[in-house]
Amino acid sequence: MQLVVLGLNHKTAPVEVREQFAMSKEAIRNGLRHLSEYELLDEAVVLSTCNRSEIYACVGSGEALACCDDSYEMDETLDEALTAMKQFFFDLAGCDGNQYLYHYEGEDCIRHLFEVSASLDSLVLGEGQILSQVKHAYAIAREADSTSTVMNTLFHRAIAVGKRVRTETRIAFSPVSVSYAAVELARTKFDGDLSNSNVLIYGAGKMAELTAKHLSARGVKKIYVANRHIEKARELAAKFGGDALPLHDAMKQAANLDVVVTSTGAPHYIVHEWETRQLMRKRDGRPLVFIDIAVPRDVEPEVADIAGVTLYNIDDLENVVDENVKTREHEAVHARRIVDEEIRNIVDRFQYLAYRPLMALLSDRCEGIRAREVHRIHSKLPDLTRDEQRVITHMTQRIVRKILRMPMMKLNEFAGTADGDFYAEAMRRLFKLDVLEPYKDFTIDKSGEDSAVG
Repeated sequence: MQLVVLGLNHKTAPVEVREQFAMSKEAIRNGLRHLSEYELLDEAVVLSTCNRSEIYACVGSGEALACCDDSYEMDETLDEALTAMKQFFFDLAGCDGNQYLYHYEGEDCIRHLFEVSASLDSLVLGEGQILSQVKHAYAIAREADSTSTVMNTLFHRAIAVGKRVRTETRIAFSPVSVSYAAVELARTKFDGDLSNSNVLIYGAGKMAELTAKHLSARGVKKIYVANRHIEKARELAAKFGGDALPLHDAMKQAANLDVVVTSTGAPHYIVHEWETRQLMRKRDGRPLVFIDIAVPRDVEPEVADIAGVTLYNIDDLENVVDENVKTREHEAVHARRIVDEEIRNIVDRFQYLAYRPLMALLSDRCEGIRAREVHRIHSKLPDLTRDEQRVITHMTQRIVRKILRMPMMKLNEFAGTADGDFYAEAMRRLFKLDVLEPYKDFTIDKSGEDSAVG
C-alpha cells in the first residue's frame, strides 16, 4: 500500500484550467461515497480551493504501506492505482487535464501535504485560509467514510503541523493574502491612495469579507456589497459602514465606482463585456478597475479589451505576492525545519503501526491462555463465589499485562530499526505467532484498520 497525492495547482495550471477543476463540497462528498467503485483506492481525501485541486489517497488494496521508503519503485500495482486515481479525479471534476497533473508518492506525498497545510505551497506564502480548507476537506472525507487509519493519521498530523507553524513562526505576521494582494493591486492604479475611491464587492463570503477588511483599513471612501442573497450583503456591508445592493442591479451603481472586486461562487460570468462597454460610455473617460479573484472567474475576459478598463484575475496577483512574500521567506526556513521534524515523527508513527498487528496477536495469544486456565480453575473450584471469580480474573489479567509490558515497550521503542526487526522476529519465533512478515514501514489489515493492543 502506498500514499499518493495527485492534482494540479497554481504552479502547473492557469486559472482557466483550475476553474474547470473547482469542485463543490457536495460533489466531493458524493464522489468519496463512491470511492469503492474505483479499484485499489482504499482511502481518500479531496482538497479543492481557488489555487489547487488534489486527491490524497492510500492505494494498493491491503498491501504493505511503503510510505517512508525512498527506494520504493513504482510497480504495476501503483501504475494501476494511479490510473484509478486519475479516473476518479476526472470523473469528479467532469473534465480532463492530464498534462497539468503532478503526483507524489510516499514521503514526498507526506511532505507535500505538510507544506500545503503550513501554507508553504500557497500562492501567497503564509496565507491563513489553507489550514481551515485542509481541515474542512478532511471533515468531508470523514463524513463520506472515505478515511481510515492511514488518512486519519496523516491528516491529523498535517493539521497539527499547520497549527504549529503558525504558532512558532511569524510567517503569517504580515497581512498577506489573496484578498490583501487584490487591495494592493488596486492601490497601484490610484497612486497608492484609495481614500477617494468607491468600491463594489461582488460576493459576501469569507474572501469578500477579508477584502472588505483590507479596503476599510486603506481608508476607501465607500464600500458597496452585492450578493445573490441580499440579507448577507446587508450583513457584510454593515460591518464596514457600506451599502448593500441586489446582484442584478449592482452594475447600475458602477458609474460612481472606481474599483470592482469580484469574489462569488457563481458557476458563470456575472460581469459581461456588453454591459461594461455601455457603462464606460457614461463615465466620461473615468477609469474602472476590475479585480476578479474568483475561481471560476466572475468577469468575462473580453472586458479587458474595453478602453478605460483594467482587469486583473487571480493569476495577476502573483506579481503583488512576489513583493510581499519577501518578508516571510526567512520565517519559511524555520517552518520547513518544523515540517522536516514532523515528517520524521509521522514516519516513526507509521513504523510503530507496522508492529501493532504483531502486538495484538501476542496479546490475544496470552489472553487466550489466561482465559482457558481461569476456566479450568473455576471448574475445579466450583464453590467459588462470583466475587472470588472476579478477583481471580482481575489478578490474572494484571499478571498478563505486566508480563507483556516489557516486550511491548521494546518493540515500540525499536520500531522501524534493525533492532526492531530483530525483536519482532524473535517474538514471532518464541511465541510461534503465525503472522505475515510486515513491510519494514507499515502493514495494515485488509479492512484498513490497524489492530489495537489490549
